[in-house]
Amino acid sequence: MFFYVSKIFWFFAQPSNLVIISLIVGAVFYYRGRLKIGKRIIVSCIVFIALAGLSPLNYLMLLSLEQQYGKPSPQTIGSPSGVIVLGGMIDTATSEARANMTLNNAAERLTEAARLAYRFPEARIVMSGGASTVYRGKDEASSAKQFLTDLGVADSRVLTETNSKNTWQNAIYSKEIIQPQPGERWLLITSAFHMPRSVGVFRAAGFEVIPWPVDYRTRGDQDAWRLPTQPSEAWRNIDLATKEWIGYAVYALTGRLK
Repeated sequence: MFFYVSKIFWFFAQPSNLVIISLIVGAVFYYRGRLKIGKRIIVSCIVFIALAGLSPLNYLMLLSLEQQYGKPSPQTIGSPSGVIVLGGMIDTATSEARANMTLNNAAERLTEAARLAYRFPEARIVMSGGASTVYRGKDEASSAKQFLTDLGVADSRVLTETNSKNTWQNAIYSKEIIQPQPGERWLLITSAFHMPRSVGVFRAAGFEVIPWPVDYRTRGDQDAWRLPTQPSEAWRNIDLATKEWIGYAVYALTGRLK
């Protein structure tokens, strides 16, 4: 139930949707004779659309997330016990409809897992992710495992966690499968913007992991004053960062972060 409630909430809270809804509300006020309030709402929406699409705001929001964790040097991690890969890189609905795995913008989570599987041949690989959309379909973890085994990674090395629908469940269910022992070192792969929440969740679940961020959407601090060349991309980044910050806040308030 919580899963569906969160999807409904996000539909209305997503900045791009919220602006459209606000414009409709403003137009209704205007055409019903409430000219002053209608104009204020419409003008405010137009100003925000321009500010969000043409200013560095989207990069600043992402930088505040992506700069929290850097990738450790190979010397500091030695030979890890295993790698945990969080889902979010496969479009499960399209993959099922087309009978062909379709990757999205977060595909580096999966390609980096393949790279590390060859770099650390003794490490176990745990793919964590169920069907995370409202459209019921094949879980991500099974598709991701198939991708790795097709590349030659031994089937016995790849474990799948197929029930999780959010980051908290990623941590809880992965821990149940792995049963980490003292002294083990586990790398956690997810998008850089998602890493602060992910690390906090795993720590709250009692599972210490080493962050291994991928899928960067910014170049670094130099983007703090960078103007976007595509307003549509800027808006996508704002939606992405807003969702992550809301998720972070909800998890913090419910005691799911450490």
